[in-house]
Amino acid sequence: MGLKESINEANEEAFNRLTSARPRLIDFEIAKKIIPGMEEDLFLHAGPPVEWDNISGPQKGAIIGAIIYEGIADEPDDAEKIAAKGDIKLSPCNEHQCVGPMAGVISPSMPVMVVENKEHGNRAFSNLNEGLGKVLRFGAYSDEVINNLRWMEETLYPTLKTVINEIDPIDLNSITSQALQMNDEVHNRNVAASMILLKKFTQGMIDADIDRKLVSEVYRFISENEHFYLNFSMANSKASMDSILGIEYCTLITSMTRNGTDFGIRVSATNDKWFTTKAPVVDGLYFSGYSKDDAALDMGDSSISETRGVGGFAMAASPSIVQFVGGTPSEALNYTKEMYEITQGEDPNFSIPQLDFRGVPIGIDLRKVLRKGIAPVINTGIAHKDPGVGQIGAGVVRAPMEVFKQALKAFSEKYEDE
Repeated sequence: MGLKESINEANEEAFNRLTSARPRLIDFEIAKKIIPGMEEDLFLHAGPPVEWDNISGPQKGAIIGAIIYEGIADEPDDAEKIAAKGDIKLSPCNEHQCVGPMAGVISPSMPVMVVENKEHGNRAFSNLNEGLGKVLRFGAYSDEVINNLRWMEETLYPTLKTVINEIDPIDLNSITSQALQMNDEVHNRNVAASMILLKKFTQGMIDADIDRKLVSEVYRFISENEHFYLNFSMANSKASMDSILGIEYCTLITSMTRNGTDFGIRVSATNDKWFTTKAPVVDGLYFSGYSKDDAALDMGDSSISETRGVGGFAMAASPSIVQFVGGTPSEALNYTKEMYEITQGEDPNFSIPQLDFRGVPIGIDLRKVLRKGIAPVINTGIAHKDPGVGQIGAGVVRAPMEVFKQALKAFSEKYEDE
């Protein structure tokens, strides 16, 4: 009973931290200037740790592209040789207070957003969203991809930095809450959230008296990218989840992430340990000309969304999402209902109209996952298995139960004398 009570108290403390978190967008900065532990030769990636020899195709493509973007190499073959020789270092985004969608690659010169959890004092970072299709995060590295990244660094980033210094910090919980009422689930559907954010940025550009042509250019880029809010949503979730790192006896999951090779989780009480297994295959809808045979295994840090209680956990709020990831509106509703079975509670900050305004399920409890045999659900994009191709679809996947078994074993060993 002593251990059980300690766990229950710890999980309740974690739940209170999560629901009281107040992440705000406060700045934009270049990665090497702001991300903890970032170095000139360090390249961050999605998922648990991975060696170059075991890296997935799309993540390999993204690193190749990032090496070219950094000016370390001019050609893909040269970039691949540099990475293979170990002339650059690789590290998980999650170990540097970061998250990156899909391949998740953040290189030293890339602009990142700075999100601060005002209530608990911690920060989270993410890069900026390029759009859909042939983009770096899906493993593409053509000249068009690299030029787009450089435009984001040279034009988009300084404009947004000027804007955020002109206006008050942006309450990201508020945007997410509004978007959930407008058919988003802020993982694979960010239509409303992106437009709410664009409204704030546009007013800031006007107030900062930015050149009209530049305003038009930035406005067009964001307005044509319905996924622009995704990275802000991820950083918002990361800032919330990091507030429960390292709570003794806490069995709540702090991160779920994947890299196209492995799926990994970390747990609050054993936060210095990764628990990993092979990444699963995604069941989804494919773009014309592609099929499951072309797909990489599941990848990306964007499952921080589900860890936080949105994304797949909030699919009931977004029946339209099934047009992108597959399934039916009733299945989307059932996914959310099922997730209440494995979580600590309901978040009053984010409510779902389709469920009579119940709060989203939040706080994945390692014990409940295994006791009830219900794996967390994740909706996600699908990258081509080969580097250089890009996105080929989107779908729904379940977290593999093996990682939860490993985590429970480690938790039990840590507290075996209690």
